[in-house]
Amino acid sequence: MSLFSGNTSFGQASLFGQNVVVGANSNPMKDFEVVSPPDDSVSCIKFSPGTLPSTFLVAGSWDNNVRCWEVQQNGQTIPKAQQTHAGPVLDVDWSDDGTKVFMASCDKTVKMWDLNSNQAMQVAQHDAPVKTVHWIKAPSYSCVMTGSWDKTLKFWDTRSSTPILSIQLPERVYCADVKYPMAVVGVAGRAIIIYQLDAQPQEFKRMESPLKYQHRCVSIFNDKKTETPIGFALGSIEGRVAIQYANPTNPKDNFTFKCHRSNASTGGIQDIYAVNDISFHPVHGTLSTVGSDGRFSFWDKDARTKLKTSEQFDLPISCCCFNAQGNIFAYASSYDWSKGHEGYEPQKMKPHIFMRSCFDELKPSQKRN
Repeated sequence: MSLFSGNTSFGQASLFGQNVVVGANSNPMKDFEVVSPPDDSVSCIKFSPGTLPSTFLVAGSWDNNVRCWEVQQNGQTIPKAQQTHAGPVLDVDWSDDGTKVFMASCDKTVKMWDLNSNQAMQVAQHDAPVKTVHWIKAPSYSCVMTGSWDKTLKFWDTRSSTPILSIQLPERVYCADVKYPMAVVGVAGRAIIIYQLDAQPQEFKRMESPLKYQHRCVSIFNDKKTETPIGFALGSIEGRVAIQYANPTNPKDNFTFKCHRSNASTGGIQDIYAVNDISFHPVHGTLSTVGSDGRFSFWDKDARTKLKTSEQFDLPISCCCFNAQGNIFAYASSYDWSKGHEGYEPQKMKPHIFMRSCFDELKPSQKRN
């Protein structure tokens, strides 16, 4: 059974209507709720590439499953299919043509899910859980890049059981992103490695994180004029994001900003939360951050200003993404274990995935430095 029957395109002009969901703080922004969400914490969500006529959303979860929904023009979602791993799923990515989804798991494997046949096959293997997976489409080659807690970064031809290339890293992979021809990998111990992927993957630069605390997420951004990747945003567990250029023309181009912190209450003590995910808007180049404080925020890095912050959800926001046209923002609220086992109440803490119409909210600020 093919998932790709049906032909609804999601135009930028179409706005989501409002739907009302019961539950005061589980959906304070009154956004669209994805039906049949995962049963455990949501680790990753990704929209299908713009090459498909319809819009699909996939989500990986600690319940060991990856689910796929079709997203309709009116904001409704239709569950389409799911695949299972033998351990929690930590990352997902789409092939550039939208026919396959790659799934990285704590079972130490990566599977390739062919959506047309609804079959999944193993395409990568590590000696420890696989934290990141990315599809690389270069003019002369295409491959899957996997980063693991076994301290290796591997590149795979999906037709072979041995990697094309295996790179030994100084530490475990905590986060990674790919936007051809750039890859950025963040490892434990606060090291960042930038790779260039042109003819074949090779190290371009190695640096220490500009943030003092452990990094959790990284997202590459493009130069607005040339549409080529020139830098990345890095989020840490200490409520802070660094904007870092690969080759800054001026050292002052690099900066950090605080986010996902409570306003200092009595006694001037501030609660500081982790930045769980960062996503750049595909049209405007602005960005979203989501955090353990249960909020999402939209930012303009060039004007160095905040565009919007959500109301507070009753659960942390664990991950987020934009669709290819940039008119839907999806985000998941689910427990991220930031308050440990003591803070976990399974009956109350049900995962949700929400979507909102966002094209205008992410427009760059009129203010400039």
